[in-house]
Formats: sequence, C-alpha cells, structure tokens
Amino acid sequence: MCRFIFITGGVVSSLGKGIVSATLGALLQARGYSVCLRKFDPYLNYDPGTMNPFQHGEVFVTEDGAETDLDLGHYERFTGIECTKNDSITTGRIYDEILKKERRGDFNGETVQVIPHVTNSIKQHFSYEADKYDFIICEIGGTVGDIEGLPFFEAARQFANDVPANHAIFVHLTLLPYIEKAGELKTKPTQHSVKELRSIGIQPNVIICRTQHPISKADRNKISLFCNVRYEAIIEAMDQNNIYEVPYAYHQEKLDTIILQELNIEEKERPQINFWKEIVDRNKAFEAQITVGIVGKYTNLRDAYKSLFEALYHGGLHNKVAVNIVEIDAESIEESVLKEKFIGIDGIIVPGGFGSRGTEGKMMVANYAYENNIPFLGICYGMQLAVISRLRYSKVLKTASSEEFSQKDHNAQIVVGRMKQWIKENKIIDRSKNNNRGGTMRLGSYMTNLENGSQIAQIYQKDHIFERHRHRYEIDIDYKKEIEKSGLKITGRSPDGHLPEVIEAPSCDWYIGVQYHPELKSKPFDAHPLFVSFVNASLKHSRLV
Repeated sequence: MCRFIFITGGVVSSLGKGIVSATLGALLQARGYSVCLRKFDPYLNYDPGTMNPFQHGEVFVTEDGAETDLDLGHYERFTGIECTKNDSITTGRIYDEILKKERRGDFNGETVQVIPHVTNSIKQHFSYEADKYDFIICEIGGTVGDIEGLPFFEAARQFANDVPANHAIFVHLTLLPYIEKAGELKTKPTQHSVKELRSIGIQPNVIICRTQHPISKADRNKISLFCNVRYEAIIEAMDQNNIYEVPYAYHQEKLDTIILQELNIEEKERPQINFWKEIVDRNKAFEAQITVGIVGKYTNLRDAYKSLFEALYHGGLHNKVAVNIVEIDAESIEESVLKEKFIGIDGIIVPGGFGSRGTEGKMMVANYAYENNIPFLGICYGMQLAVISRLRYSKVLKTASSEEFSQKDHNAQIVVGRMKQWIKENKIIDRSKNNNRGGTMRLGSYMTNLENGSQIAQIYQKDHIFERHRHRYEIDIDYKKEIEKSGLKITGRSPDGHLPEVIEAPSCDWYIGVQYHPELKSKPFDAHPLFVSFVNASLKHSRLV
C-alpha cells in the first residue's frame, strides 16, 4: 500500500522544500521504490502561467502541457520521472473544480464549505492514482501560519488519520539562523514554527534544519525536547556548493533511513547512490571552464531562468567543464557598449520571454554573435528575435518585426505572428486575441522533423524529436526565402511543415535557434544534447580567442 510523505516549511520561505522533496524522491528511488511527487500551492491563481517571473520564477512546462511551479523541474531533474498536470495543484484549481460542481448541482443543495468540501477535494489530489506508487511525496507551498495554506494543512491532518497507521508522515523544513555577534545558532524560530504546526494538529516526524553551521548536540537535544521529535530525526541541512550534492549529504545524515523507520518499513537493500557521490567528486574535478552570457529581461531573479541554468550545468558536467554564467540585462545593451559587455564571453544565450521590453538589445546581441562567430543559442522568443535580427541587419527586410511588439507600426512586415491554429494529438486547436491568456499557448510536447545533414540533426543523432513548447507567436513559413537569403536556414519543422521549429546559420560554427524549450528536459544524469553541444562549442571558442 502506498505511503505518503508531506513536506512542510516554516520560519521563512525559499528554504528549499522543492529540493528536499526531490532529494527524498531520489533517495527512495535509489532503494528501489516507485515514487510520485506533487506540489500543492496555496495561491489563488489557477496555475503559474500568467504570473510574473519576478514574483514566482520560471514556469515549468510538463510533457502534457501543464504550466507548473518550478519545483516540478527539480522533481524531474532529480528522479527522471515525468510530472503531469495532476502533480501541480493550486487553491485556484481546487476552487475552480468545486464551483463547477456546485453550478452543475453535484452537491444536491448542500452548503459548500471549506470543510469538508475543499479539504475533501485536496485529499483526493493527495491520493490520486496511489495504487501505482510505493510513495507519494506531497510538498505544501508557503510556510506554516500562512492563512491561505490552512486548508491544505487541515486536509493533510485529516488525511494522516484516514490512512492506516504508519502510512503518512510529516517532514518539516525550518531555518536555524546564526547570530554572528553572539556566535551561536538559534533554535527558537524552529521551536515556534513547530508550535504553529502542532497548533493545527500536525506533529512532524522529521525536522530538517537549514543551517550554515554544524548543529551541536546541545542544539539537537533542545530541538528534540521542545519539538517532540526523536534526536535522530533532526536532520542537519548544511548549504552545499551545488543542489545535486544534496542527496548524498542527506543520505550521510541518514534521512532515507529515518523516513523508513518512521513509516515502520524494514530496510532491505543498500541504496544505489553512486551517481550522487560521483557528482560530488566531479564538482571537484572540472578540467576547464567557460563563461556564458545569458541576455534576458528577468536577470534580477535567478529563478526566472532556473531550468536554463541547470541545463548549462548538466552540459558542463558532461564535458567536465565548469560553466560560469553572466546575466546581462537586455535593456542595458546599446551598440556602443556591445563589445565591452561581451569581453570574455565564450557563448551567448537569448532565452524565452514575452513582450516588447528588451527586444532591441536581444536583437543586437543576436547579430553580434552572428557577425563575430560566437556560439549562440536562441530559445523560443530568442529564436524569433534572431530571425528578425538577421532580416534587419542583412537588409533583406529592414522593417521585419513581430506582431508581439509592432502592432501599432503600420510599416512593419510581420515575420512573427500570433498563432491562430495548430494540431495537437490529431485535433485542430484554434486561438484568437479574444481567448483567455492563461493556458492558451502552444503548450507541452510536440514532434519536430529535422533536416537530414543539418547541424541540429547531427547534435540529436535523430531525424525527429519531441520537445516541450510554450509560445503563442510563430515565425511565418511564407518568409522562408527571405530568411535563407539573410544567412539563416530553417532545419526543423512541425510534422505538417507549417511551423518553423529550428533555425541555424551555416556560415557560423555554432548558431542555432529553437522554438521549443530544450532546458526543460535536461537532467544531470542525462544532459540535453543541445546543451552538451553548446558547452563544447563555447569551450572551443574560448580556446580560439
């Protein structure tokens, strides 16, 4: 029968509940168990799709086209399991489901309330397809005490009583702040956090303490005494150099062993954690380093490009190359400072984004990379801007533009326009300006046919691929001749041939744009071929300069 592990957090946000969940999933997998990971977010948005990256970080897109929290990216990267729309649940989605039922009359005249209707709905999501897994790990977003999180905590409390004994446990993540002047760690915030959790009926079985200093025996005893948790179940979570070193560190702290003990499961086999130990060793043995410039408009928040940073690390790990990342604000770029800004940059990436802000700077950079033969990767919007840039700078189409930022310019030639129709699972999807913004893009996995003999086909070693998409604008295939005249070539298309998916520049050593988001499928143990190739090309460029 499936066991359930609830991950909660206290004291402050952003302590790393997602990494804890992903790590625990990886450690249980290493023992041969099947695992499912789910994120429960208390905010009222239906999903993160319409949320500003400055507030929420990147939107992670699943194979089935769900726009989800970035923690699902951690789940996939640590475990290799493909998440689905059923693994990202928000308050908005819960209420949407309930209100639709109420309008249909499904409640037979009952007064619809938070308890039991909202909590019952949450519990159904906790246990969805539980018969398929040995463990389901449920991460509850936010911190204990947040008013919007109360229905989720209450549902978890009820659920733990609904299932048989030893089938549901709680892992609480807290902060142990270090007071520099006093020279000591403080356990009181953790005590208060657990007190808050216990006040709503939840007793944690395990406490994971984020800390920058080792926890003394005295502090462990204090936490154990005042939080009513076994001494051995106080887990020291020291900061690591890299998130992929966390599984090995937590295994050293016996987290996986303690979890099995709390669930009354006898340890049968030693975990296979050689890979995680190997990452720790590899991080100390890089043979070279490169510097990659990421030109975007969300550079003030690293989580906005989380999957991209991780994919570059994976590509570096594969090549035994340390990848240093320099974030460059697209709005700060002008022709006069281009050369200065890219001194020491071995490769350039223009990632996805939306809107007009920073587009001129991104196009300057795309042209600079082309003219100076610097390895360049344009992702989604980055690919579209690379095409417009070449058309403009080559003077093939001086007024080439995108409908996304030139709607008021009557002289613009719209090379990139709003998608009005595409095919998904043999069905025609229609979209217009009148559609809602959320969930209406071309989302999820689609097939791309690659041109024989092209650089992109050589990189993948395949003639067709499946990659994840998230966009509502596309390059108009009718401009194929002009695009080729500008120095680019369309080398990947949708199966019907209507949607350009890949462009490359035959005159450059490595200049590629992709309409999809390859960073979403990269993993430390299975680096995405595009990032392996890009890092390798950047390394070669660094040695030529």
